[in-house]
Amino acid sequence: MSTYSMSDIVSLTDFKAHTLRKWETRYNFLEPKRTDTNIRYYTDDQLRMLLNIGILLRNGHRISHIDKMSQKELNNKVSEILLKASPKDDINALVLCMLEMNEVRFSEILGRHIMRSGLMKTITNLVYPFLNHVGVLWGTNKALPAQEHFISNLIKQKILSAIEAIPHPKDDAPKIVLFLMEEETHEIGLLLAYYLAKEMGWKTFYLGQNVPQEDLRSVVQLVKPQLMMTLLTISRPLKTKTLINSLLASTTSPIAMAGSAKLLKNLEESDQIVVLKSPEEFIGLLNEKMESATASI
Repeated sequence: MSTYSMSDIVSLTDFKAHTLRKWETRYNFLEPKRTDTNIRYYTDDQLRMLLNIGILLRNGHRISHIDKMSQKELNNKVSEILLKASPKDDINALVLCMLEMNEVRFSEILGRHIMRSGLMKTITNLVYPFLNHVGVLWGTNKALPAQEHFISNLIKQKILSAIEAIPHPKDDAPKIVLFLMEEETHEIGLLLAYYLAKEMGWKTFYLGQNVPQEDLRSVVQLVKPQLMMTLLTISRPLKTKTLINSLLASTTSPIAMAGSAKLLKNLEESDQIVVLKSPEEFIGLLNEKMESATASI
């Protein structure tokens, strides 16, 4: 069983610390445990309860009323809400699916969102924010490795299936090379970028994770892409700087970079580097570069 500090709970549920302390004194549903030094910590069950409470509060239920609900009543109300849930509610529901390793419910939520909004909006409005949200969980090592692998592989399968279903681009389509630098292995974000680029009509060259510099230079010389895309997740300032400088010296193509906000903040300025903070910014860049490529034909 995992345990969570108050700061973990604040990050995962968006409830403020003073709100949690107030609920602890006024209501019966929240009773954090204490260490020998009297520091609060929370269990898996309490995290699930708070995620569900967040869904109920956003949909008009009062906390005093929620406190009187049985577990069965609470679960039934949440299930009713999730039939027409907002993206924020669905993100909470996906976090619960990850904690419980519930593949069926996870697939149902994604499927419902795709039916309602389409796959691209599901990627940008649900999957990406969800991954960003649970990145807090992974960063604090609170999820079991099995939970991380479970949810990562489920999402990879769905993205790869969606990519396979997209028709081939036109022969004169602009080209993008997607890759992770040496030792970088977290590729879900890159797969999302792969899907978005291919869906928007780009000719995609997906190299995947841990690409050696020599291989990358060879591909760039052969393909001559209009755009390149990578992610930064590993904190290794000197090596990252060396790899980026080597990459910049080997191509004149613009290079889109996304990933850890801390790592992106430390990048040296370059006219070739475009720092991205969201899928919407990536989509905007793809549109801009596609228009430029079309105009030059």
